[in-house]
Amino acid sequence: MAAEGLRVIPLGGVGEVGKNSTVVETDEDLVLIDAGVMFPDEAMHGIDLVIPDFRYVVENQAKLRGIVFTHGHDDHIGALPYLLQQLAGEVPVYGTALTLGLAATRTRELHVLDRASMRPLRPGEQVRLGKLTLELFHVTHSVPDAAGVILRTPDGTLVHTGDFKLDPTPVDSWPTDLPRLRQLGTEGVLVLLSDCVRAEEPGYTPSERVVGETLDRIVASARGRVVVTTFASNITRLEQTIKIAARYGRKVGVVGRSMAQNLAVAKDLGQVDLPAGVVVDLHQVRNLPPEQVVLLTTGSQGEPTSALARIAAGDHPAISVDRHDTVVIAANPIPGNEETVARTIDNLFRRGATVIYGAVAEGVHVSGHASRDELREMMRVVRPRFVAPMHGEYRHMVLYQALAAEEGIAPERVILPEVGRVMNFSREGAGNDGEIPSGSILVDGLTVGGVTQAVLRERGRLAEDGVLIASVVVDRETGQLFAEPELVARGFGEIGDDLLAEARDRLVKALARDRGEAEYGFIVRKVHDVLGKYIYQQTRRRPMILPVVTEV
Repeated sequence: MAAEGLRVIPLGGVGEVGKNSTVVETDEDLVLIDAGVMFPDEAMHGIDLVIPDFRYVVENQAKLRGIVFTHGHDDHIGALPYLLQQLAGEVPVYGTALTLGLAATRTRELHVLDRASMRPLRPGEQVRLGKLTLELFHVTHSVPDAAGVILRTPDGTLVHTGDFKLDPTPVDSWPTDLPRLRQLGTEGVLVLLSDCVRAEEPGYTPSERVVGETLDRIVASARGRVVVTTFASNITRLEQTIKIAARYGRKVGVVGRSMAQNLAVAKDLGQVDLPAGVVVDLHQVRNLPPEQVVLLTTGSQGEPTSALARIAAGDHPAISVDRHDTVVIAANPIPGNEETVARTIDNLFRRGATVIYGAVAEGVHVSGHASRDELREMMRVVRPRFVAPMHGEYRHMVLYQALAAEEGIAPERVILPEVGRVMNFSREGAGNDGEIPSGSILVDGLTVGGVTQAVLRERGRLAEDGVLIASVVVDRETGQLFAEPELVARGFGEIGDDLLAEARDRLVKALARDRGEAEYGFIVRKVHDVLGKYIYQQTRRRPMILPVVTEV
């Protein structure tokens, strides 16, 4: 790897939506911007989270000057505890107060909070990190206290937008700090790393105030309870909903641990201004007339164990809905979650509820990301020498590259990043400079990295074709059967006794022909081959065959 220039290495968040994490490195210093998770798709059976491969950061910890967070969404902070488990000693972690508060709850859950030295930064405040200077600038996003990152390096200034939009009328009256960015543009910016996930969308992203106005109309006209689901981290939307409930004399119950946690953190840090006495315990809500209740729930992505999914399925222990209730899904499905969200909506309709969601009503959700005209304005304000689109699928990055060309930025000055590929920037030029070990690490419960693609394939086979367990007891010396094998089938659906009986007979005959072969591995292979071939002939399915051979 070349030693010259500023190196930028995405560990995730490019060519995909999720697990955002980017290394910024010089010869002497290294800073990690964000450490996020991605949620598994339906093919990842049993997987809880997907995190970046942090091997490069761990191997270069001697020059790691700190971890910097842009905002408090899990796809930017959720992998912090897993990274801290791999690092030695206490690691400096920088971000705004709310972002660090939310990050602390993640580290506390995995008992690694003592490994992070949380160092809150206000936008505009500067701190030295080796030969680098770090500064945050405020941006508007769907979580309060979001920020972009300014890193002054020996090779030039880097600006990372984080997730942003240019909402001129944000709910907290604190718009993205374009004056600071304009000042940087005048001074000179070497490289702009920009959010690009809405590069397909024309114009400007609507203001969050649109959602507040829509929710106000819904609550005003609702006859029964109003159930609102959104991302647990969308604290601005939660605050708007609580204030609307108070306006119409309703109490609010919060259903879902992560949502309650986030609200508590925001309240403790003074990031929300909630009317007194409106948010009450769930047992109080259950005793109120429906027309006096608003519920805030998790489950906007249809997660099977979430509060809304359980309510929709009728198995929540405290909450149920009926034909008098209104359910508002104030979030759009993340790509890959469309089916689970649709299933939840269907179940709510079956229970008679009125369901309001993006496909049938405008204004129940707006994005926290910049659309094309906002991306264009960011480039005009910052005036970077080079740009690299981040936080988007590959098509979003290519569309951003075309947008940059419209702004007069030549294609060779737009670097399309890839996970693990080193981008090198200097005053003389920019380009790719090799690769580092990278990829995705799967988290299954307390197991991190132990589940491989081979394990996922096995789980897929189990889910699709089931398993056939064959218990065989043989003589250690001769290989002769002591008794008929026992066959147990799981995951086949209906399977006839006759089929299992014939499979057992074929196995007995095959082992009898080879009774002189007592080697354990041979018997295991024979069981697998005989049963696998016969079951496929009869069912056209390939279940996982699990021989259990006992030698006596």
